[in-house]
Amino acid sequence: MSEDNSCGCHGDTERAERDPAYRRALWLVVLLNIGFGLIEIVGGFIAGSQALKADALDFLGDGSITFVGLLALAWSERSRAKVALVQGLFLAGLGLFVIGMAAWRALNAVPPEAELMGGIGVVALAVNVAAAWILSRFREGDANVRAVWLFSRNDALANVAVIVAAGLVFWTRSAWPDLIVAAVIALLFLHSAYEIVRDARRELQEPVHGT
Repeated sequence: MSEDNSCGCHGDTERAERDPAYRRALWLVVLLNIGFGLIEIVGGFIAGSQALKADALDFLGDGSITFVGLLALAWSERSRAKVALVQGLFLAGLGLFVIGMAAWRALNAVPPEAELMGGIGVVALAVNVAAAWILSRFREGDANVRAVWLFSRNDALANVAVIVAAGLVFWTRSAWPDLIVAAVIALLFLHSAYEIVRDARRELQEPVHGT
């Protein structure tokens, strides 16, 4: 993506090309995000928690976007923009799916397993703190560099919300805290997808250099 990409989900591709340490940090964050996202989505189904499923999709979305961004380092900006557009639409579909599932569960509200939900939320928080720590040495730089670090930090805040929701589920014996947090995470997911699609469309509308 171009340097003015406000989403920043791909990281700073120019810096990744010339800075091996930054590129290695991004690869490590990709592995953490995708690896734990797969674990968390299984845990979400076992615990019956929509918030965990939404958080897992957030992990998978962040990891896959950065992964494709790293693979596409040698591609043209226009090719990266096309891939980003597809990713953004896909992520938007996932966000709408989570909101739909939360609405359906609201009609058949069954409290999730609060202990398992909280335990997975704590591990998710630890993973995001680790990702933020890995990227912390690169947080001073241009907008894209800071954005990647901020995304990991903000994801950690979402994990705190999941943990709080688990506590409220345990206390109230109600599914509503889980459903509310799932909806909030899904809305944030949709906002990120919107930014990706918006920036990708803007780049595709820009004239190709050298023509």
